Amino acid sequence: MPESLDEVRAGIDAIDGQLVRLLAERQGLVKAAAAFKKDEDAVRAPDRVAQVIAKVRARAEEVGLAPEVAEAVWRAMIGAFIELELAEHRR
Repeated sequence: MPESLDEVRAGIDAIDGQLVRLLAERQGLVKAAAAFKKDEDAVRAPDRVAQVIAKVRARAEEVGLAPEVAEAVWRAMIGAFIELELAEHRR
C-alpha cells in the first residue's frame, strides 16, 4: 500500500504509461479496421459499440471496477477512435 501521496501519484503515472502504450496498440488496429469497412455507417457500427460496452461492463464487475466508470471511459475512447477511423476511411 502506498505510504504517501507521492507514491500514489507515481503508481498512477506508471499505470498511465501502460495505458498509453495499450491505446497506441489499439489505435493501430482501429486504423487497420478502416480498410475493411465500406462506409461511415460501418465505421460507426452502433451494434458493435453496444457489444463492446456490454463486455466491458461485465469485465469491470469481475475485477472490481465500477461498471459506470468503465462504460464512460470506453464510450469516450470509442468516440475518439471512431473519429480517427472516419478520418482514415475518408483517405
